[in-house]
Amino acid sequence: MTQVLLVCGAGASSGFMANAIRKAGKKRGMEMTVQARSESQLSEYLDEIDVLLIGPHLKYMEDELKEKVNSYSIKVSVIPQGIYGTLDGNKACDLIASLLKSGE
Repeated sequence: MTQVLLVCGAGASSGFMANAIRKAGKKRGMEMTVQARSESQLSEYLDEIDVLLIGPHLKYMEDELKEKVNSYSIKVSVIPQGIYGTLDGNKACDLIASLLKSGE
């Protein structure tokens, strides 16, 4: 099962996005859990997650967050604003699937 962590500033807006991803993933038969947390809690989840999604408003922290997960085999991506702003769970699932397929 794929463990996904979505981070934003306080963990509030990411909760709505995580819910949309869970619903879309369930319809698609994707086996994953999706949690939404504040970026300050990332260290607590490093041993548990496979994918780290970053809210678009934290793009400025992308390099810092990638460095934090560097020694783990965690796939990392900033969610594009068009996906995050519309809470498009399907496109977010596409992003997760492409991250898992790629070696990045």
